[in-house]
Amino acid sequence: MARKAGRGDHERQERTSHEEARVAETLKKGSRVTGAARDKLAADLKRKYDDGASIRALAEETGRSYGFVHRMLSESGVTLRGRGGATRGKKASAD
Repeated sequence: MARKAGRGDHERQERTSHEEARVAETLKKGSRVTGAARDKLAADLKRKYDDGASIRALAEETGRSYGFVHRMLSESGVTLRGRGGATRGKKASAD
């Protein structure tokens, strides 16, 4: 059977964002994620968070809630970053 040219050729290469989007589509918001799928999702989220993605960006990308992504990262043993932005309190003195 002949294969259509050009379609699917990139799938043999390293994982693409399109493939990750399909994974996210199969894990619809509110659906229970268990077993190997949960482990895989947790590893992907951990890798992306460690590479600098925010929890909000990961939540939007996967179609899950902020709380779900936060919980998955915490369960994966990730050290969460601070919120950033302006800090309150004493200013550092220039001695």
